[in-house]
Amino acid sequence: MKLAFSTPGVPGLPLTDVLGLAAAHGYHGVELRAHAEEPVHPGLTPEQRADVAAEVKAAGLEILGLAGYVRVAAPGDDDTVVGEIRALLDLARDIGAPFVRVFPGGDGGENAEEADATAARRLGTAAEHATDVGVRILLETHDSHPTGADAMRVLGLVGHRQVGALWDVMHTWLGGEQPVESFAALSPHLGYVQVKDIASADDRTPLRLGAGVLPLTDVVETLSRHGWDGWLCWEYEKRWYPDAANFAELLTPGREHLARLLNESA
Repeated sequence: MKLAFSTPGVPGLPLTDVLGLAAAHGYHGVELRAHAEEPVHPGLTPEQRADVAAEVKAAGLEILGLAGYVRVAAPGDDDTVVGEIRALLDLARDIGAPFVRVFPGGDGGENAEEADATAARRLGTAAEHATDVGVRILLETHDSHPTGADAMRVLGLVGHRQVGALWDVMHTWLGGEQPVESFAALSPHLGYVQVKDIASADDRTPLRLGAGVLPLTDVVETLSRHGWDGWLCWEYEKRWYPDAANFAELLTPGREHLARLLNESA
């Protein structure tokens, strides 16, 4: 498996610094948050996009994916949501990213069936453009659809190879799903896996990998046992937890922890 980390959510951290951290600490790639406050976002010009692709290549790294913020099950206009997804897909194509992340974003209430249908309809429409540009859309296990079973309610309706799943292990755990259950649900559609660690369900301040309660050993063992050979991406959400430790100081211990889990499960 290849190892990446997500842009640590420090607003305005230059791409050069992000790539420098990845290279210095032995990671294979990065997941870039595609938010307006970040250096890479859909508002970039064609020249800026070409510069991003060239800079990543020069660093000897890969862009794992673009972490977008589109909420595909949220109330609102379909055309607006689909347009936002298409803009992410175009950006991903231009900078060489194989995946874009979207959130479910339903209200989590009694209209779950309607939210599933809304998300599936929008993803199915956007899938045609995803095919054209050669980029996959990944629905993250998150918010209104935290488990693999929840995500599969949508993905089963879409039924398109360019629409898959991003397994965020914290949310499936919070949803009461065991790693083996999450993998069984998501594996036919799995794009990559986001790992992290937290102190408890009530305290989600990001911690060094291995220092918290999330079942990372079971996740890696499950993936290895089934011969899955994709990306593990560490998401450290310091942007929303300013008192969390400096991410740069944790990068080497985090990589070493993942490497140890991979060796033990081989």
